[in-house]
Parts: sequence; structure tokens; C-alpha cells
Amino acid sequence: MKIFVSGGTGFVGSHLVRELLGRGHELRLLTHHRGKSTAGVELVEGDVTRPECFEAALNGCDAVINLIGIIREFPSQGITFERLHIQATAAMLAAAQKSGIKRYLQMSALGTRPNAVSAYHTTKWRAEELVRESGLDWTILRPSLIYGPQDAFINMLAAQLRLAPVMPVIGDGSYRLQPIHADDVARCFALALEMPETIGHCYGLCGPDRMTYEQLLDRVARALGKSPPIKPHAPLGLMRLIIPVMQKLPQFPITSDQLQMLLEESICDGEWQKVFGFEPRGFTAGISEYLRKA
Repeated sequence: MKIFVSGGTGFVGSHLVRELLGRGHELRLLTHHRGKSTAGVELVEGDVTRPECFEAALNGCDAVINLIGIIREFPSQGITFERLHIQATAAMLAAAQKSGIKRYLQMSALGTRPNAVSAYHTTKWRAEELVRESGLDWTILRPSLIYGPQDAFINMLAAQLRLAPVMPVIGDGSYRLQPIHADDVARCFALALEMPETIGHCYGLCGPDRMTYEQLLDRVARALGKSPPIKPHAPLGLMRLIIPVMQKLPQFPITSDQLQMLLEESICDGEWQKVFGFEPRGFTAGISEYLRKA
């Protein structure tokens, strides 16, 4: 199968490319800047929000996968939820429709819903609605927090723990997460392509380990061979006042949107395993594979 992928050069994309190539597929990846391609991979330069830049490259493809997404906005750089969640999805759908491609897979996010509070989840939902209304043979995957060797979040926590055994916690730290390895997310995308029964369905993806934020910090420390960190608690009310001001600084580690999503939790029932038929990787073993090598 020849597959067109947007977002294929990013964190999750690198895992998906490896998975799809391993299954014998040919790939065309949309990229900002054409670089050196590898066997089985063709790079197409273009702007994901402008289908006229890349729609010709969909000719001859059998399916489209859209992985484009951001977790934080930088409006001065044109990096916004509206542009990269909604406009990019609309462009990908338009290109697929014009090229006569029916099979379409979209990466969304766990917690996406019509009554969401965060702009992240709100725009993800609007993008999902475009997909559902497209008339294509769609499948939507909603992963929880994704981790892996090049992830941003777990590696950020590990970097802080390497400097000092202190990890500030907002609120009581009891909010729960259920992270999933990028390899497992990639495997679900690849399997969905091969499973007609996934057409017209949306799946929440999460790993086997449900833990509080404080427990997650302890596991990251353990993977580094360290003792559990000291966890001073920052009052939630105070942080709700500070974050909207400080998030304007690119170096500040959290935004109001991210705080909202953290407090809402990111967990699921694991029903997706009955469809895709495999056990996801355990969190502690998964992060140990790359944190101890760093």
C-alpha cells in the first residue's frame, strides 16, 4: 500500500514510518523542508494548510494519515490550534477527496469531546467533526500521553530530576495519567489500515499503567536509578493566577490549557485492545529503555 502521511517527520511520525516500512508499505511524507529520504520513503515539500501545494502528491496513494498536532501555541510563529488542528485537517481532507482516496486516518487526543474546556481539545473536536463529515472511510485514534525516546514530557521530567531530586507538583498531584508508548500508537495506526472493521470508529488509546502524577514522577526517578523526589506542592488557586501571565514566556513549562488537561486526567478503559489484539508496553519498562541510556 502507498500511504501519504502528514506529520510523518515528527515524534510519533518517526515511529509510524518505521512500523509501516516494516510492514512493506511505501510512504510519501509531507514536510516543510525536503531533506534526505530513505528507501521506501518519498519526501514532499509543502504547507499542510494549503492543499494546492501537495495535493498532486496524493495521486497513486491508497490512504492518507494525518498526524499533525501541537500541544502549545506560538501565534507569532503561526503555530496555533486553529491553523494546525482545524485548517490542516480541512486541507488534508480536501486533498484526499480531490485525489479520490477513500481511506483516511486521523490522530486526535484522549479527552477530546464537544464540551471540552481547553482550546486544545476544542479544536481537536472540530477537526474530528470535519473528518466524520468528509464522506471518507475514516478512523480516528485518540492517544493518551505518548512517550518514547524522543518525547518532550518524560524527557523534560528526567532532565529536571538529573539536576536535583525536587519536582514541584501543582495541586495535590492525584490527577491520573495512563501513558502509551509511541510504538504502540504506531502499531494501532498500521493495524487500522489493515482492518476494515475500524472504518467509521474512534478509539481511545492508553497504556496498561494508570497512575497519579506523583506516582509517575516516582517511576521516572526509579527508571533513572534514583530515589523518589521531594515533591513540594504549589497551591492550585495560586497557579491558576500565575500561569496565564507566565505562559507568555516560551521557556515557561506549562500553559493554562495544559494545566486544565492535566487536572481533567488522561485515562481510558483499554477497550481498544480487544479490537487491535495486543498488550501495550508497560510504562516503567518502556521509559527505562531510553532514560538510562541518556
